[in-house]
Amino acid sequence: MNTLSSPIPASAAADTAMSAWRVLGAYLQEARAECLRYLRNPGFVLPSLLFPAVFYLMFAVVLGLGHSADGPRFLLGTYSTFGVMAPGLFGFGVSLAMERGNGLLTLKRALPMPPAAYLLGKMAMAMLMALVIVGLLQALAVLVAGVQLSPAQMLRLGVTGMLGALPFCALGLLIGTLVKGDAAPALVNLLYLPMALLSGLWFPLSVLPPVLRTLAPVWPSHHLNMLAQSAVGFDTGSAWPHVVWLAVFTMAITTLAGWRLRRHG
Repeated sequence: MNTLSSPIPASAAADTAMSAWRVLGAYLQEARAECLRYLRNPGFVLPSLLFPAVFYLMFAVVLGLGHSADGPRFLLGTYSTFGVMAPGLFGFGVSLAMERGNGLLTLKRALPMPPAAYLLGKMAMAMLMALVIVGLLQALAVLVAGVQLSPAQMLRLGVTGMLGALPFCALGLLIGTLVKGDAAPALVNLLYLPMALLSGLWFPLSVLPPVLRTLAPVWPSHHLNMLAQSAVGFDTGSAWPHVVWLAVFTMAITTLAGWRLRRHG
């Protein structure tokens, strides 16, 4: 009988299916381990949650009393963007730089696990943390600041924040390949805070000098903020230019970071 036309033995098919399930299990276990590791680290969780929440309470509630009702709703969008930036930049960039420096990344590469599981686990952690941050800010906006949000708006803002963490995961990945160890937090802060300021997250772009105002569309935080403002009900025009820009930015920076990681370890 022609061996090329013979059916695949049932045992071989079972082994193939088992291998696929084991690969999927490796991805899921790595994602679970990364999420648990960071959620158990108060030095990461507390600043990521408290900074945007405290800023929102300060500017939207305490300093916003008696002002326009749209103010707390606008600040919900800006501080959601500000909060979503942190898990990708710090959870991805700083931790990757530390783990490259102390040899953990080398150990991970030697383990019998899919090569991408390590990075996808960190990505899942950042997206989960972003969703928690946006959920906390929405609770403060509705229960404390009196913002009126429909369930559809709340869902849209949550999805926007969760997916919006991806460009900053890519940027954090690139930073993690550029430096090692203790230099990473300084570099991330040098990028994180000015990027938030120059994107109009703390002050309206109209108060910035014209030169800096024209540079706002360069930053991914500006485009994510436009999507967040649209999610809470403000008219920011078509969402597609911002979505396309963020997608291209994420793919380009991820490709560059992946090349550096393969080349420099």
